[in-house]
Amino acid sequence: MNDVNPFETAQRQLDKAAEVLDLEESVHEALREPMRTFVVNFQVKMDDGSTKTFKGFRVQYNDALGPTKGGLRFHPDETLDTVKALAAWMTWKTAVADIPYGGGKGGVVCNPKELSQDELERISRGYICAISNFIGEDRDIPAPDVYTNPQMMAWMMDEYSKVAGAYSPAVITGKPVEVGGSLGRGDATARGVIYTIREAAKELGIKLDEATVAIQGYGNAGYYSATLIQQLLDCTVVAVSDSQGGVVNEDGLDIDAAKAHKNENGTVATYEGGDRITNNELLALDVDVLIPAAIENVITEDNAGDVSATMVAEAANGPTTPEADDTLYENGVYVIPDFLCNAGGVTVSYFEWVQNRNRYYWTEEEVYERLDKKMTKAFKDVHNRAQQEDVDNRTAAYMVSIEKVAQAMKLRGWV
Repeated sequence: MNDVNPFETAQRQLDKAAEVLDLEESVHEALREPMRTFVVNFQVKMDDGSTKTFKGFRVQYNDALGPTKGGLRFHPDETLDTVKALAAWMTWKTAVADIPYGGGKGGVVCNPKELSQDELERISRGYICAISNFIGEDRDIPAPDVYTNPQMMAWMMDEYSKVAGAYSPAVITGKPVEVGGSLGRGDATARGVIYTIREAAKELGIKLDEATVAIQGYGNAGYYSATLIQQLLDCTVVAVSDSQGGVVNEDGLDIDAAKAHKNENGTVATYEGGDRITNNELLALDVDVLIPAAIENVITEDNAGDVSATMVAEAANGPTTPEADDTLYENGVYVIPDFLCNAGGVTVSYFEWVQNRNRYYWTEEEVYERLDKKMTKAFKDVHNRAQQEDVDNRTAAYMVSIEKVAQAMKLRGWV
């Protein structure tokens, strides 16, 4: 199910929107490939005294609107095509959220679960040192992503500062608050998801205090989404899952008890607060809101017809294939596309960068208020465009984003 090449998916999504926009061939061609791709190999001394070479990537997809921005993934199966796809999606994400950034992404091929804390630190420093000539607060700003965290960002910021010879907090976002991180960053992605669900519910006439929710993926994005959708929107979460399966309870799940069970047992699938279900069964549940918050390519042409939710809010990156998109649209399922739905994280990363540059920091309430305004405007821009053009929301989001990037490229004389 996950054999789909993510970069080919990203390109096909771009092509679909470019056709509707009647985009000039020169612009379309320029946007189908990243502007810069870096592959680095760097050496790290391991705890046993041996030296190991690690491969790292950094893709700067497009910087017409500003310096590139995007996370860093530490994953044993990391590939350049995955990083390229995510960098492309970051380009559209920053544009749709009206943030003055381009899109970037990076990664290191490693398995963090097999590494000690000291080894993780040396890999983090080794990687940032290897790409230090290509990044900077006005060039490319990394952030945490899969299997990376604020502590690793702190090490990377420190290493870059050593190379630069000056304290440089704005080169990395997602840092701990004590070294320049922003308040409100921890749940920012999920909070953005909730804000867009709230706005979509208004358009669809869904009564949120009566709405049911199923969430695939119970990591940070999934757990925070579950918590916030109950706290802020008064919805009932009836199902959650992780890679080993899930649990469903029509009367509602105890979100914190399910999380505690996962922390203790490594999975939520064996939690006894409901009936056990598979991930495919969760995706087919008759709920008001389905939140894919795990990995890419989980809704495909094989199972899209089974999706019964009124709304799909994509907290994960790339959870729906192009064929599945067509099926969902034909079946009247309202999709909030990933690079709109989960733009809360990069938005607060942008806020962190602004605060770092100004050396002036905002309260949590100020961060949330600004995030709400950004996400609400972005949602309305996409929803209104979809209605005007009679296209699905993902195509509309691409249209909004591509127009901004293309216009900047034209004005700068690139195409």
